[in-house]
Amino acid sequence: MAECWNTDTGEAIYRSRDVVKNMRIKVRLERVTSTTALSQHLQQQVLAQQLRGDIELETLSSSEQHTGDNEDELVVGWQEKFFSQYEMELFQYESACQTPLDRQYHEEVNALNKAKGRRNHRIFTYTDHDRYTSCLPLHQLQNSSDLLTTTKSGPTFLAERMASVRHRRQERRTVDSSIHKSKIINWEPNEEFVKSSHVVNNAMQTMHIMGDLGPSGRLGLKENECLLVTIKTDGNGTVVVKPDFNKGKEPYRIVTDGEKREVWRLMLENVSTTMEPEEKDREQSMYKDLYLRHREYLNSLVGQDFEMPPVGILRYMMNGEIICAKGFEYDNLYIQFFMELPNSWSSLPFQSLSGVTQACRTKTLGKENVAFFSFPFSFEAFYMSEKEGQESIPQWPVLYFKVLSLDSWQRFRTEGYGYLLFPASPGKHTVTCHTWRPLQTGTVSALRRFFIGGSPEVEDHSYVRVPGTFKGERLSRFGFCTETTGSVTFTLHCIQQARAFVDAAMMNRRRQKVFDQLGGFSQQGAVCTILEAFQRAKKRMQETRERLPRDIVCSLSQLQNESSA
Repeated sequence: MAECWNTDTGEAIYRSRDVVKNMRIKVRLERVTSTTALSQHLQQQVLAQQLRGDIELETLSSSEQHTGDNEDELVVGWQEKFFSQYEMELFQYESACQTPLDRQYHEEVNALNKAKGRRNHRIFTYTDHDRYTSCLPLHQLQNSSDLLTTTKSGPTFLAERMASVRHRRQERRTVDSSIHKSKIINWEPNEEFVKSSHVVNNAMQTMHIMGDLGPSGRLGLKENECLLVTIKTDGNGTVVVKPDFNKGKEPYRIVTDGEKREVWRLMLENVSTTMEPEEKDREQSMYKDLYLRHREYLNSLVGQDFEMPPVGILRYMMNGEIICAKGFEYDNLYIQFFMELPNSWSSLPFQSLSGVTQACRTKTLGKENVAFFSFPFSFEAFYMSEKEGQESIPQWPVLYFKVLSLDSWQRFRTEGYGYLLFPASPGKHTVTCHTWRPLQTGTVSALRRFFIGGSPEVEDHSYVRVPGTFKGERLSRFGFCTETTGSVTFTLHCIQQARAFVDAAMMNRRRQKVFDQLGGFSQQGAVCTILEAFQRAKKRMQETRERLPRDIVCSLSQLQNESSA
């Protein structure tokens, strides 16, 4: 057969703001085997004979009916029920009804029989309320997928678990209260525990579009049913369609099993009604109004009062993260750190000024061993100027840290000391600080560090930068042996808040507003400002001359006349 087929039967995921009940799918099922070609050839011959008047109209009608059995087309809506031939025969008897849903189907089937048949012939649906949807066998789902593809593969572990998701949700049990809450972590899970716990379980509604691929005159057999399309949706506007719509591509191929391997082709088309421009504009305005009301509601919760620090106080907030440490000698690293507040700085009573990270193993990246901590910390402090009118801050807080390593005997070694000066400008800062440690020469010191873990340490951590007890002008570290070790990377997000910033911003806005009002006369305004300053200076000079003694004024006048001459 020279016709091409679409073998891409993977599922497609769509997102829609519209309600799913407005979705419409056109499904076309057509037989393309040699019997169909023969029936079409016979139909053409019958039409030619009918035009010549050799046969009657009843023969032509029977031929058309036989030919129409090879194809079926149906437009299906979301959760729209179309009965199969098997269901039509099953639900016509009230004795076969067991549930209220079966009795409802019984009434609908009787209504269809009175209305002389149904619209569908070979295509029918299983909705989310049917017991066939929730308990559809896995092998039928897999076989239907195999019918649409050219490759055969067994079901995966995830497919086996997802096939029973709905069944597990209905039989969910409550948690046993006898289990102690402190043992919520299962360190040695068995295979059954993994299969029952590690499965995504999202509540979704499902709908199946089926096809009866039985021979002509033998419709209604369960073994001839084939799954054509599966549609799933949740409450968030996600719609999953498997297989995807053709969208101009070739039709899907369905090959039946048995001695007569018939070939069918399946066409899927999205025929949902598009929204009119007026309705779309009305919906956009409704969404805009909804978002506006929601914003007003959030503003009412927050309030109009913005928290401001008192006058003359700078509020400094920092959200930091210890990213990684690299270049150190041993593994199993952790970091101890604390903040030092200089004079005129203070913090809240409950503010923690120290911390310690988790122990982290290193990972080889290139030529260095890197330990990724990703340890967050936050800090908030206040600065109050000692002298009134002081604009610059003399000192900023400092973060001192120490890198240590832990061996298998839970003994630690000092790997390096370092410090970080808090950024003076707000915003995001990525800082890499290099470290060092005291070095004690000799083989005994190296053996002690390797076997016992002991190593020279700094008693005062502020000695890394400038000791807090130092009062001189020059700090000498002559004779102090150190060794460069590794580096630690920080990411800091800093925020500064003060009334001075607001006042400066207001002054800038006022100046800009004045310039905007002046427009093209800004240069003229600048000249007028200079002339006004000159007049004020001249007036002050005249007042000063009036206060001076008369003889000094005469001598100044004489000097002025001589200089002018």
